Amino acid sequence: MRTLRNHLIGIQQGSHVMFSDFENGGEMWTGQGPREVRLWIDFPEAFHSIPTVITGLAMFDIDASSNQRGDLSHAHVSGGGFELVFRTWGDSRIARIRADWTAIGEVASEDQWDLY
Repeated sequence: MRTLRNHLIGIQQGSHVMFSDFENGGEMWTGQGPREVRLWIDFPEAFHSIPTVITGLAMFDIDASSNQRGDLSHAHVSGGGFELVFRTWGDSRIARIRADWTAIGEVASEDQWDLY
């Protein structure tokens, strides 16, 4: 369990099209084997500490004639942002993906002072 030490909790959300490879013949649509797309997300407002991030597929467009495989995750979470990560493999043909995210964490108070 994660315990938050601050009574000020912030929640931020977003939705991003990670790629649309069918439009330009990109690797997710035309490639084979392991493939990956990463998209850096800047939080509109920074968190005081590293937030908890939750990601989910909001829209997917996948070729029905191939195996439908995908893995959406996130990496490199900081108070300022994180990376959305989508992976596929084998013969999967992914036309496009939109990912939603929610970040929950501590925000700084006007009364908080950082002493060095």
